[in-house]
Amino acid sequence: MSDGEIRCVGLVKTYNIGQPNEFRALRGVDLTISLGEYVSIVGPSGSGKSTLLNLISCLDSPTEGSVYIEGVDISSLSDSKKARLRREKLGFVFQQFNLIHSMTAFENIEMPMRFMGLKRGERRGRVEDLLSLMGLEDKFSNRPSELSGGQQQRIAIARALANNPLIILADEPTGNLDTRTGASIMGLLLRLNREEGKTLVMVTHDERIAGKANREVHIRDGKIRVD
Repeated sequence: MSDGEIRCVGLVKTYNIGQPNEFRALRGVDLTISLGEYVSIVGPSGSGKSTLLNLISCLDSPTEGSVYIEGVDISSLSDSKKARLRREKLGFVFQQFNLIHSMTAFENIEMPMRFMGLKRGERRGRVEDLLSLMGLEDKFSNRPSELSGGQQQRIAIARALANNPLIILADEPTGNLDTRTGASIMGLLLRLNREEGKTLVMVTHDERIAGKANREVHIRDGKIRVD
């Protein structure tokens, strides 16, 4: 297994196990994603694509099977080790932005670095660099309610990059944005993948966005579809 590789082996995810309304969201998924690759996960609503992303991101655990990151079976880690993995290796970008509305742009981006124990000066310098990368140097003190949707998503991406993660996991990151703003956000994510070598795993329903990936993974009824 190569360094940085993500490997999913026999992933099954069942909800309400043993109940009459038991639902199997994933039905034996095998998938390998290489270091530096951009993979889009595509499928209709309810196909299991977000469930797969949640398992890769340690936000949920499989009913059966394993997920390996850098050769480590993350499915078997303790909660504290999963939290450490998320802090150190993974960056998350969500459709709903998930910013803390009582915090400024600076504070939202800084928060993951606080959990890592970085010193104040180092945190400030990193936030300033990230705001510059996002083209939002003048939004340092703005709260989310004072920002447009596109600006909020850029702050969310900056927060995802705060601890310089190996892997960026994005769930419909342009879903709440207009076409022009969404294209700008996609351009930023593609630059992070192609110029900085970030592994990018993105759930999307937009075939235009999916088509920009190195590889499209199509899921239907909890299984990877092979055409």
